[in-house]
Amino acid sequence: MTNDTQTPPTPATGPDEPGKRPRRLSSVPLFTQPPHPSPPARARATRGALPPRPGEPLPEPPLPPLPAHLVEAVEAVEVDWSLVARLRQRASEQIARAEHADGTPSDRADQKQRGLAIVIDLVTSANTERVDAGSPAWEPAHLHALTKAVRDSLFGLGRLQPLVDRPDVENIEIAGHDHVRLQLLDGSYEAGPPVADSDEELVDFLVFLASRSETSARSFSPAQPNLDLRLDGGARLAATAWVSTRPQVTIRLHRLVDVTLDDLAANGTLTDVQASFLRAAVRARKSIVVSGAQGAGKTTLMRALCGEIPYEESIGTFETEYELFLHEMPDRHAMVRHFEARPGAGEVGPDGRPAGEYSIDQLLRNSYRQNLSRQIVGEVRGAEVWAMLEAMESGSGSLSTTHATDAENAIHKLVTCAMKAGPGITPDLATRKLAQAIDLIVHVDLDLTVGTGAGAGAAGQARPRRTVSEIIAVNRGEQAPGYAVTHVFRSDGAGPGLPHVLPQEYRALARYGFDLDAFLRAGRGEVA
Repeated sequence: MTNDTQTPPTPATGPDEPGKRPRRLSSVPLFTQPPHPSPPARARATRGALPPRPGEPLPEPPLPPLPAHLVEAVEAVEVDWSLVARLRQRASEQIARAEHADGTPSDRADQKQRGLAIVIDLVTSANTERVDAGSPAWEPAHLHALTKAVRDSLFGLGRLQPLVDRPDVENIEIAGHDHVRLQLLDGSYEAGPPVADSDEELVDFLVFLASRSETSARSFSPAQPNLDLRLDGGARLAATAWVSTRPQVTIRLHRLVDVTLDDLAANGTLTDVQASFLRAAVRARKSIVVSGAQGAGKTTLMRALCGEIPYEESIGTFETEYELFLHEMPDRHAMVRHFEARPGAGEVGPDGRPAGEYSIDQLLRNSYRQNLSRQIVGEVRGAEVWAMLEAMESGSGSLSTTHATDAENAIHKLVTCAMKAGPGITPDLATRKLAQAIDLIVHVDLDLTVGTGAGAGAAGQARPRRTVSEIIAVNRGEQAPGYAVTHVFRSDGAGPGLPHVLPQEYRALARYGFDLDAFLRAGRGEVA
């Protein structure tokens, strides 16, 4: 006979019930510690090689396949840019009519797919009209080049797109539509082609580009003559017009995003001992400022330092324009909350801020409920130094960059930035706050040498050499100037800095992997 009687479930017992053992918190699911996630295998990546992530612009739809033997022919085609402008206008009108007929606006991906089909049809029609008028038909290479130019003008960077697409170009410098210079990855320069038919056309395109951006639309006008823009795809554009005789534009292309301290040691930017010291400093949550001239490689070193943050930590980045791209490296960082400031585009309100502005200060303040392990304020050029100080004073180990001629001068530069916040900020106050918050300043020296040997740039051209020439420890000072510095590493004038004097408290970095013996063996390293 089957017993259908079921044993009733045992009621949960509380810790105060007599005769019952209290339950351990670890047995309650809420308090059970999950195993630490292991970072997936690293894959070295360059900017643009990563798959699109949520919220990022989708890649351009591909053009019809081109036979390999025509690739060089396409690059040699001289495109009629006046025709490109006319076809772009027609394509834009057709896309607008199609969306109006659908009754609902399409998303960006649909626009690009529909736009490419329209562009191909328009180019084919233009070729037919050309033949009907008695002219020879365009060769396949010409058709491909024209189609790409119209597509780039419609959805990309127009005449700038071929320059941005070149893998050997690191920076694009423009001083007027027909004065273009390209800085290559090896540090050499070459002249670039005109990027517009006139300065007015270049400015008009920049205005269009600023308003069209999918990710960070900005205003660019005589009332706001400076433009800092993150382009779709990650490059950074800085432009100025109306306050100079010709429009000035610089585009920085972030080619290598995933870089490590070991990589920089291998290419001579720093030594193995410096890498060991900096790696341990990051892991010990020291607050670090990276200083250097424009183009010295501050952001590259910053990415390498951030790469030493343990994988499982939750990181927050706060930037005026995205440059670190830590959020695009899930194999390096498990959780990155990335924030980008938004400049105002309207009239100044009662609070003294332009309408629509959302500053780094506001971003940082509102991040305190995001459960962040570290707050990283990117580049400091002005009053955002106070956001940097706030992040560093939390004691979690922050990092920032600034422009300066040497490590100690970075303190003076940051004092100047702090005083921009208002007349109530005195040099003494700013110096005292900086001396309390900053642990280390790492200076990247940019040296221009001329050479034609192996590894040099083009013959007779200056080739930049980047080295970590100084690492100083910062402490509060009892007397003027209000701070004290110790040169942990100092260059002898050639190459990266050598071990110099290690403050006693930094011996503890050995617990985090610092090779103290190597420091003492190398050069004249000593402990204070």
